Amino acid sequence: MSMIRDLRAAVRPARRPFRRGAAGGPYPGSPGTPSSAVVDCAVYRDGRRSPERPAPDEALAAVREGVRPDGSRGFVWIGLHEPTEEEFAGIARAFGLHPLAVEDAVHAHQRPKLERYDDSLFTVIKTIHYRAHAERTAGSQVVETGEVMCFTGADYIITVRHGAQGSLRALRHRLEDDPELLAKGPSSVLHAIADQAVDGYLAVADAVQDEIDDVEIDVFSPQSGAGRAGQRAGGEAGRIYQLKREVLGFKRAVSPLLRPMQQLSERPMRVIDPDIQTYFRDVADHLARVNEQVLAFDDLLNSILQANLAQATVAQNEDMRKITSWAAIFAVPTMIAGVYGMNFDHMPETEWEYGYPVVMLLIVAFCFAMHRGFKRNGWL
Repeated sequence: MSMIRDLRAAVRPARRPFRRGAAGGPYPGSPGTPSSAVVDCAVYRDGRRSPERPAPDEALAAVREGVRPDGSRGFVWIGLHEPTEEEFAGIARAFGLHPLAVEDAVHAHQRPKLERYDDSLFTVIKTIHYRAHAERTAGSQVVETGEVMCFTGADYIITVRHGAQGSLRALRHRLEDDPELLAKGPSSVLHAIADQAVDGYLAVADAVQDEIDDVEIDVFSPQSGAGRAGQRAGGEAGRIYQLKREVLGFKRAVSPLLRPMQQLSERPMRVIDPDIQTYFRDVADHLARVNEQVLAFDDLLNSILQANLAQATVAQNEDMRKITSWAAIFAVPTMIAGVYGMNFDHMPETEWEYGYPVVMLLIVAFCFAMHRGFKRNGWL
């Protein structure tokens, strides 16, 4: 239990400035890997960051040359942000990364997954960020996504990040503050990244729940007037549809990650430390909870959309009933005026002194009776 608390504390958000190393400045790149793509490159021994600032290929050589008599050694953690094929080629050659995994890491837009390549793992994790809006509209983007690809070996972990979300700078510093965790090797970093991503899912799920609650309140709030009700229902339908699209993107990030987390927590793997593997179960449990929430969101939005469309239909029916009622009322004087407008010589009451006022009185009486009847039946 104490180790769980340590792991959770290591990935808890904290505000700390990003530092590039003791000397500052950009990290040197290896041949074929311009330094612009390398966010950070460090060697860790016994969980502590080494003071040297080697290039990626030199870092791997330093780790493998520094193997202790008991077989223990440090590891390399290289972080990159949206590298091109040319920028990633040098690292791929130096670490012997599989070409298919390299292609996925460069082009991004991958489905969350876990793949084995010889003695290394390739993991794709979607990062999610909630974007707040002062005023929500049908075109407001609520959920923004990014990607983190992790190449995990026995003595290295390479993280490739795409998108503006999911920065690992603060996470690296928090892990460096806990050498006991980093001493577990690259698998501790992989766990921390997965845990941070899933914690982000939980936060976004709560925010999306608030968005859905607001839409639900607006849809079922009392309406004043059928015309306004129909107009408002049409506007809310756009917001609901936009939320459904955002939830669908959320679902595409969460659901495919369930199996990889289960594999990391249940299946023995060479590059995953047994002590760390146990705590992937905690990540898998939280991920399963988020997945249930996302599925519930989709069902709830479907119900709200159906109710909203039903409200629009009811509002339209009310409008049609009002139009029909007034048309029926006006049909009475129109019919009577039409009969007396035929200009026949022998028509009843045409020569009677009180014919005109009697006819007008009958028209008013019929219209009043019909209006009262429609009003009583709720048509007006």
